[in-house]
Amino acid sequence: MIQTDMIDKSSVIPIYYQLFKLLEEQIRRGDLKPGEAIPTEHEISSHFEISRMTVRRAIAELVSAGMVYAQQGRGTFVATPKLDNIVFELNDFNQEIKQRGLNYKTTLLEAKIIRADKELRDKFELGEDYKRFLYFRTVLSAEDERLSYEVKYTIYSKSKPILETELKDPSLPGLIATHTEYVPMSAKKVLQVAACTEEEASILGIASNSPVFLIEQTVYDQDLKPVGWSKAVYRGDRYKLTSYDGWYKKD
Repeated sequence: MIQTDMIDKSSVIPIYYQLFKLLEEQIRRGDLKPGEAIPTEHEISSHFEISRMTVRRAIAELVSAGMVYAQQGRGTFVATPKLDNIVFELNDFNQEIKQRGLNYKTTLLEAKIIRADKELRDKFELGEDYKRFLYFRTVLSAEDERLSYEVKYTIYSKSKPILETELKDPSLPGLIATHTEYVPMSAKKVLQVAACTEEEASILGIASNSPVFLIEQTVYDQDLKPVGWSKAVYRGDRYKLTSYDGWYKKD
C-alpha cells in the first residue's frame, strides 16, 4: 500500500485526484500488474483515513482512463494496456496547464436540477416516467483566458444532494460517483471538429463559427447503462491532439 504521507490533505489539489495519480503511477510502474486486484474501497479509505466516496471518485477516474475494470462481486482489477488503439489526450487539462507553470481554474457557471426532455431520455435510454436530471456548466481557464466550455448531465438521485464543495474540479465520472447512486465503469468519447455556436463563442470569447474540437462523452455503469453524458468544446487555436500507445508517456 502507498505511504499515507503521499497524500497532502492540506493541498489545494483535491484528495481524490491525488489518490488517482498515486494509483495511476503504481500501475504505470508495474507495482500493480494487469489482472491484479487493487485494494478495496474500505482498505484504501482506512489506510489514508479518507472517505469511501473520495476513494470511489479516484477509482472512477481510473476506470474512465481504462486502467482498471470492475467485476461485480469480485472487486476492481488492473486492465491490460491496449497497444492497438489511438488515444487522444484532451481530458487532463489541469495537470497539463500546471506542468507549464500557468495559473488555471475551473469555474462552475451553473448547477441545477432540470426537467427531462425526450432527447435526454433517449440519450440515457429512459422511459417517459423519468422526470429529472442534474445539469452542470463549467469553463476551464488558464491565465484568465477561457479555453474550454462543457455541459454535463447525470441521473438525478434524491439521496445525493449537490454540494458546492464537491464541484471545484468536476469531471463527469466524479460527478456521477458523488451525486448519483451509480458507479461509473466505462466511457465512450466521440471527437469531432465543429464550428462553435454563438453561445459557445460568447462564453469562450472567440468569434462565432470559429473551429473547435467537440467531444461528446457517455459514461456507463457495470450493466452498460448510460448514467452520464457531456459535451465539451475546446478552442481549436489553443489545443492539439497527441496519441500514446499503452500507458507510458514521455513528454
